[in-house]
Amino acid sequence: MSLNAAEKRKLAPLATPTDLKGNAIQDISAALAALLADVFALYMKTKNFHWHMSGPHFRDYHLMLDEQAEQIFATTDAIAERARKIGGTTLRSIGHIGRLQRINDNDAEYVTPEDMLAELRDDNRQLVSLLRETHDVCSEHNDFATTSLLEVWIDEAERRTWFLFETTRQQK
Repeated sequence: MSLNAAEKRKLAPLATPTDLKGNAIQDISAALAALLADVFALYMKTKNFHWHMSGPHFRDYHLMLDEQAEQIFATTDAIAERARKIGGTTLRSIGHIGRLQRINDNDAEYVTPEDMLAELRDDNRQLVSLLRETHDVCSEHNDFATTSLLEVWIDEAERRTWFLFETTRQQK
């Protein structure tokens, strides 16, 4: 029995043509999936702290965390679509995120504003490190498009780290 074009498309793998060589697709898409899990974890934690912020600096911190969460979330689609553009696959569920994420959740009933900001500062600094690791993987395979995106996200994460650092500095 011969399949028509529509039936063949339904059976086709999710491969997108690319000139990347060897294990590049597998290595890069795996690195991007782990990074995406971390970005979703950081997004959720940032929103958690945004929603549960309290204290005398509530408005400033609440607005800053909302701005940072929007910036973090804006990267998610680009990360996932980059994996698909090169013929890889990406995250499929919340469970998949949980299996891959390296940034820890915080499910505490109450976290002080100072601890929230310090934890997010450290998490953003960790994300910078994870972005650099992903950049290294992409560089090894001459994936210049992905490294270019990662460089922008590194800069954004460094800026968030800086703002959180300055917000948590102790006055002398």
